[in-house]
Amino acid sequence: MRYLTANKRATGKGASGTGTEHHWYMTVSAVGLAVMMPVFLIIFGRALGQGHDAVLEIFARPLTAILTAMIIVVGLNHFRRGAQTFIEDYVRGMNRKFLLIFVITFSYFLMACGLFALAKIAL
Repeated sequence: MRYLTANKRATGKGASGTGTEHHWYMTVSAVGLAVMMPVFLIIFGRALGQGHDAVLEIFARPLTAILTAMIIVVGLNHFRRGAQTFIEDYVRGMNRKFLLIFVITFSYFLMACGLFALAKIAL
């Protein structure tokens, strides 16, 4: 005997069963990026045009390195989920599977490259 009604099981889930969680993740990550990105752009703008040693010194600071790592991780996860939603909505068949695998792999590859480069600078 089921204690949950059909309405209770379906409320807040959407057609795929994860719609609400996905929407909240995208909303929270967008707000987080909207707060972090201007600060990062100011730091990056000050480093732009400096010499190699000055740029290494700026990005070796703990707060700058942590902010840059957060921008890389949150930004690329936001990209991955947005692109995944776009592909799921508009592409069908084998192309859909190929593009999903490509976008997810590509975003994690970019994340690994960015974090590796940041670690080389910061450490």
